[in-house]
Amino acid sequence: MKKGTVYEGVVEELQYGGKSKVFIEGEEVEVKNVLPGQKIRLRVTKNRRNKRQGKVLDIIERSPIETEKTCKHFGRCGGCFMQSIAYEEQLKIKDEQIQSLFKQENIKVEEFLPIKSSPKIFEYRNKMEFTFGDEEKNGSITLGMHKKGLHHDIITVDDCRIMDEDFRRILMTVLGYARKNNLTQYNSMRHDGFLRHLVVRKGHYTKEIIVHLVSTTQDSHEFNDLGKVLGRLDLDGEIVGFLHSLNDGLADIVQSDEMRVIFGRKEYKEKLFYLTFEISPYSFFQTNTLGAESLYLEVIEFLGDVKGKTVIDLYSGTGTIAQVLAKDAKKVIGIELVQEAVDKAIENAKINNLSNCTFIAGDVKEKMLEIREKPDAMVIDPPREGIHDKALRDILSHKLDEMVYVSCNPKTLVKNLKSFQEAGYTVKKVRGVDLFPHTSHVETVVLLTRAHNS
Repeated sequence: MKKGTVYEGVVEELQYGGKSKVFIEGEEVEVKNVLPGQKIRLRVTKNRRNKRQGKVLDIIERSPIETEKTCKHFGRCGGCFMQSIAYEEQLKIKDEQIQSLFKQENIKVEEFLPIKSSPKIFEYRNKMEFTFGDEEKNGSITLGMHKKGLHHDIITVDDCRIMDEDFRRILMTVLGYARKNNLTQYNSMRHDGFLRHLVVRKGHYTKEIIVHLVSTTQDSHEFNDLGKVLGRLDLDGEIVGFLHSLNDGLADIVQSDEMRVIFGRKEYKEKLFYLTFEISPYSFFQTNTLGAESLYLEVIEFLGDVKGKTVIDLYSGTGTIAQVLAKDAKKVIGIELVQEAVDKAIENAKINNLSNCTFIAGDVKEKMLEIREKPDAMVIDPPREGIHDKALRDILSHKLDEMVYVSCNPKTLVKNLKSFQEAGYTVKKVRGVDLFPHTSHVETVVLLTRAHNS
């Protein structure tokens, strides 16, 4: 097997994260975003003794588990690579992937509960982040998602099914305006051009919409006219704010050196259960509102009765889990690194008339040491990289009887759980909760309990 050589093979196994195994001449090759049973043509991109990787060039034969695709961009867009599989089969695959990861790390589990499905499997996203670019080199400006397997080519996803019609109309309106006014797209390799990103956020319950345009300072174009066009759109929801951010950073991410409000306000409101949350442009909020409620109900179920108890919410973000728990708990303490998120959590607690929530800004591994009040229970919801080793030691030092770990990455989850088991904790229950239909991602909720002699 040589690097650069083209081969044909059948996909044998789909692992968590979208990576699959294909066996070529008796050797295992890792390929992204293909499905079990597909016959593919691939090019070997890495050939080392302990790891071989390939890039799919073509799907020669569909998998027996595939059904009709529902989006015209499927196969070209790098997003929903599982969309051609019936949703029940997607859930089965994700459930098996979670259990496989636990077995690989030898994590003993008393009870695996069946995976929970998303309440909506299409038009479920409350946030979409689009990129300006071109579909082909030196082509006309496009706005949408990255092509499958390509970083620089962008396709306009005007038929995307995981967002609703309001997102699609706003997408095409902004793109039409950019073309009419001959605005240029930013090129992340040459670092020239004007338009970078468009972020649209919409409340599922409130139907409030924020439109956030990000550009460089390489053009002095003002967007008041675009604001008027957006304001006249016939939408299911209502645009309550149109923002323009300036970003001259080299990294290809949505960030802001300066933010201007073209009209309206910076935040939009959304509901979760009986609570109201104001969400700012850069605030983290689960992208599937109904799915988030399903996830938090599982956290409540795993924690059990919290009446009279003090609960710590680690990596608390804008305080959604903490405020959901505050209704019954004696006190909830949230710790979060990002100051803006903490400020927003404090504001939202005031909006919801919750006086038993305290939010602390700082690194979890440092702030854990400052907590003088011994909590009764803990919810841990870390970023994708999991819990830092130092923070993990501080968490274990509290020797709490029960903890609930919420993970968006079961790979880092199982690595952390090894430390919990070594410290005397039992993994009582595990359940996958699907917030991201048609993608490789899944949330996982774990209940940990400790024997008193541990």
